Amino acid sequence: MADTKREIERKYESDDSGLPDLTGVAGVDAVVDKGVAHLDATYYDTSDERLAASAITLRRRTGGADAGWHLKFPVAPGVRDEIQAPLSDTVPRSLAGLVRSRVRDAELLPVVRLRSDRDVRDLVDAGGRLLAEVSVDAVRAERLTGDGGSAQWTELEVELADGGDPAFLDKVDKRLRKAGVRPSASASKLARALAETAPKKKRRKKQQVKPPVTAGDHVLAYVREQRDAIIELDPAVRQDVYDSVHRMRVATRRMRSAFRSYGKVLDRTVTDPIGVELKWLAGELGVDRDREVLTERLSAALDELPRTLLSGPIRTRLRTWMNARRGGSRRRLTGVLDSQRYLKLLDSLDALVADPPVLEAAAGKPEKVIAKAVRKDFAKLSELVEQAIALEPGHERDLALHEARKKAKRTRYSAEAATPALGSPATALTKSMKSLQNLLGDHQDSFMTRQTLRELSAVAHAAGESSFTYGVLYGREEARATAVETQVPGAWREVKDGMQV
Repeated sequence: MADTKREIERKYESDDSGLPDLTGVAGVDAVVDKGVAHLDATYYDTSDERLAASAITLRRRTGGADAGWHLKFPVAPGVRDEIQAPLSDTVPRSLAGLVRSRVRDAELLPVVRLRSDRDVRDLVDAGGRLLAEVSVDAVRAERLTGDGGSAQWTELEVELADGGDPAFLDKVDKRLRKAGVRPSASASKLARALAETAPKKKRRKKQQVKPPVTAGDHVLAYVREQRDAIIELDPAVRQDVYDSVHRMRVATRRMRSAFRSYGKVLDRTVTDPIGVELKWLAGELGVDRDREVLTERLSAALDELPRTLLSGPIRTRLRTWMNARRGGSRRRLTGVLDSQRYLKLLDSLDALVADPPVLEAAAGKPEKVIAKAVRKDFAKLSELVEQAIALEPGHERDLALHEARKKAKRTRYSAEAATPALGSPATALTKSMKSLQNLLGDHQDSFMTRQTLRELSAVAHAAGESSFTYGVLYGREEARATAVETQVPGAWREVKDGMQV
């Protein structure tokens, strides 16, 4: 498993005058000379520089204290997550997988070589604790592809110590600016190297993102946002980062919802097949998620029970049930993300965004076209909720409320996509749909929990264990579902009264 750390740094333009005096920075007791390190780094990317386009850097570096492979993902300006792997001759599989959603089937090639003479200083406090590392880097860049241009420059870099307070960098920044040092125009050495070594005719011009005007512009902006989320969450899912699977799953749902809600804007003969693949991906992502939610719910319910109501090895039975499908689940999910089916889905999303299958309504005014689509979703939701409320308590009502929940989610996403165009009415609808969705979701979770309790109770009974506690939990879930059903009519009246789109 590769090591990961959060890197917080600031870069500055520098000349040959060296490092300004930083002993006057608040909190700094001493500036310790750590000598000069000679670094040699080769950066890898596809021939069309897909990683650089996403501000991602992948390098193999020798020299210094951390020789090896370094993969860096942008988090915020001046903040990156760095994932390290041991030195080897080829790109480590662990790192190649983390850039798969960008690279796809393209080959990773050496694109730039950077050799730096790094003059390092440590800023330490009165107790000798490291506050930040400051270096003056004399950089020589050589492009390894195309015409093989070269460049050289000197820059100053300030990197916060692990666990340090980012506010400290503001103090250093103030001192450097006072000394006439300017912030760097480039976010990274690689970005500067690529810009300065590229042939003039191939140098990229920064594309200006035009604000959405038409209905199609707004819908495509939302679709593009979900495409980007899927691609950007891919490395986090592979690393099992908390909530990343859920967030990727939500992005697939939002995009599918946009396809269905705005079928008058984007041609469904094109988007429906993509929607099928998005549904497949969401299903793969949710294999363990639903079981995790139910386990958390049941564990919390057990914690609330008095000991006198606990009978039999129910916690052991619950853990066994939870772990029944977890063996190798992360490996299975990585296999899904490495599959040709998934990579083709990403290609199809890119193609959709690049050449959108717009219909005539896409050129229309958003306040007309988009508002009409949202109202249509809301009308269908209204029909489903009214039908559910009219049913007697029981299985049919449970199913009807589940269908209403799914429609509330779709209406929420269509209102969410409409917010930039319609403003506060869409924002208010998004908020009310989320509340209704959560209420109906609690009912559905209760329904699924009762099904699970019946299954666990039957297994426990067959093993000669007491099923008493399962019955207690079932009764409590039944009461919880009844309470939700009682709240639905009032909650729905509030939603209808507040609808302004």
